[in-house]
Amino acid sequence: MCDLDGVVYRGAQAVPHAVVELTAAREGGARVVFATNNASRPPAVVAEALRGLGLTLDDQDVLTSSLAGARHLAEHFPDGATVLAIGGPGVADALHSVGLRPVLAADAADADIDAVLQGYGAAVTAAELGEAAYAIQRGAKWVATNNDLTLPTDRGVAPGNGSLVAAVRLAVDVEPTVVGKPGPLLYELAAHELGTGPEATLGIGDRLETDTAGAHAAGMDALHVLTGVHGPGDLVRAPRELRPRYVGVDLQVLREPYAEPERSGDGRWTADGWTAALDGIGSSARIVYGSGAGAEGALESGSGSASASESGPAWVTRLRLALRVLWEAIDDGRITEAEAVAGLPDQQ
Repeated sequence: MCDLDGVVYRGAQAVPHAVVELTAAREGGARVVFATNNASRPPAVVAEALRGLGLTLDDQDVLTSSLAGARHLAEHFPDGATVLAIGGPGVADALHSVGLRPVLAADAADADIDAVLQGYGAAVTAAELGEAAYAIQRGAKWVATNNDLTLPTDRGVAPGNGSLVAAVRLAVDVEPTVVGKPGPLLYELAAHELGTGPEATLGIGDRLETDTAGAHAAGMDALHVLTGVHGPGDLVRAPRELRPRYVGVDLQVLREPYAEPERSGDGRWTADGWTAALDGIGSSARIVYGSGAGAEGALESGSGSASASESGPAWVTRLRLALRVLWEAIDDGRITEAEAVAGLPDQQ
């Protein structure tokens, strides 16, 4: 299950290597679905945009939080049940696709509303939020596609769906069922589409608090790539529940043999011919590493996101080792998070 923004594309541009590596993964027999918290666009529109980047996929290979919300409601209501659709066209489209009857806010006053599906839409009005509140107060089941408080745009940061959900929540004093990341429902839907269990499904993303958290909530391993929001410094500061099992610079990691760090009996971590261990405690601590050639030294300070042109295989291996060493040291109190960030390897 692959996230989109920051993993496959940034704005209208494909992330370097993403199209080639995802195509190769599919040609090699892997099944890939794409999942997004963005509820405003129907899957067919998202799929067409991905095809424009060079990917080959079917519309059903795209899963949105609107679709997850609609399928969740379809499990609780019969065909034809009336659902107030708040948000962009993707919300009503998802409800139609599962046999439910979407009603827009303009027609809600005269309708018997069974449920409310609230997703993001740039043109959502206070009147629409009011109709959602009225329906919920009358007993309608409330489902929110996602709870992202903010939405990055090319002009700055705008209120996201979570901010609009919060406005309704204040009026009704009811908590919605949230189906998007970081909850497990979107990931469970992906596993169902793939025909796999959580143990055989990998969640790929660039944001720890949504992508990694959602994968873990569904019992899946997570692969974090450094092409989007969170870089090495964010990784080392992550609490235990947000630490991904796998880390890659970009989606080229899908084709490369992955050397997962292992802890040896002497306290060192090893991977791909390299070793790493922490020497000292507190601000004087440093990571001492060695390679098959016997070279040793300290990993210099450094953080931030990386690109494949800056970071070779040795750097990636050292980063994976450094994360395991530093996470262990943070957990047992030998160093602080701030001291750990200073122990990350410089990009090369």
